[in-house]
Amino acid sequence: MKKSKKTLVFGASTNPSRYSYLAIERLVANGHEVKAFGIREGEVHGVKIDTDLKPYADIDTITLYINPTRQKDYYDYLVSLQPKRIIFNPGTENPEFFQRLQNQNIYYEVACNLVMLSTNQY
Repeated sequence: MKKSKKTLVFGASTNPSRYSYLAIERLVANGHEVKAFGIREGEVHGVKIDTDLKPYADIDTITLYINPTRQKDYYDYLVSLQPKRIIFNPGTENPEFFQRLQNQNIYYEVACNLVMLSTNQY
């Protein structure tokens, strides 16, 4: 069994048609510990969606589901969590944030979390 990677789904939604919902579903199914942040409270597959920014410890991966314009408000917070990596899902690519992450030595990749899980590249 692969090691669980504690993952923060940032931009989580309780709407089953949203990719962030599917990401939580698949991460849980793959045995990863999942934390979630979104603008509306709720729960997805046993994962509570937090609406306030918590000082999560030991985050391996942050997977982003918010657009680049909205990301600006969260740069400092996301960097402060010191994740091993940040995944920019389709539509979240942000060269300005890429530069900031490079300066902080935080690895990032532009990829689809769902594809990574389904092809064992997570």
